[in-house]
Amino acid sequence: MTPLVMAFPAIDPEILRVGPFALRWYALAYIAGIVIGWRLALRAADAPPRLVARAQVDDFVSWATLGIILGGRLGYVLFYKPGYYAANPGEILALWRGGMSFHGGMLGVIGATLLFARRRGVPLLALGDVVALAAPVGLFFGRIANFINAELYGRASDVGWAMVFPTDPLQLPRHPSQLYEAALEGAALFAVLALLAWRSDARLRPGMLSGAFLVGYSLARIACEFFREPDAHLGFLHAGATMGQLLCLPMLAAGVALVARARRAPPLRA
Repeated sequence: MTPLVMAFPAIDPEILRVGPFALRWYALAYIAGIVIGWRLALRAADAPPRLVARAQVDDFVSWATLGIILGGRLGYVLFYKPGYYAANPGEILALWRGGMSFHGGMLGVIGATLLFARRRGVPLLALGDVVALAAPVGLFFGRIANFINAELYGRASDVGWAMVFPTDPLQLPRHPSQLYEAALEGAALFAVLALLAWRSDARLRPGMLSGAFLVGYSLARIACEFFREPDAHLGFLHAGATMGQLLCLPMLAAGVALVARARRAPPLRA
């Protein structure tokens, strides 16, 4: 008996096209994540202990954007297809063909944060906390764009909400794992960080929100990877783990260390 499946909402990945120019939902997701995240970061900077000025947040947006794009692309090249791009180095710059890595983008933003804090004399952990509050917004929109593009779909399943993605060569009912990730890595993680920021003394403990983001994202991603189809050219790796899960392990350890450090230090005055 053929299992019941939900119809995949066939949304055109292109919002509009004018000649060779096309505006895609994926690009709009990046723009929305950066703009909304920027506004949230400004609000966080305005709140005590006010270690980061609004003008510094404004200046950092361009640094973060560059870190996301360069880090995301280089992360994909190095983590997911090093052999292919070593043989085809000209393809590295072909961003329009897809291929971005969250973990690479995160490393890019961390690098941008380190450089910006050093050059502008901004407290590093305080700036990281402001960025951490904004990050889940971009993750949410990015995963919704993955769903619209019918990419990074889930493993085959007979659950009642399984979908057949048009890009799946096997045309099997699958978990809409992009929506799971949008819910956990985006909406739920943002809610947790917002509660910590506005209902506890986390903002007065530099590094606490940064660490909580790293821990929360790692746990959410590891959980979602159990429902997501692994990359076809990688498959399952050590002990049946996926590349996404393995990359989250050092991220999780760093987050735990930051949270522990922030908890040991006395809170700043509001």
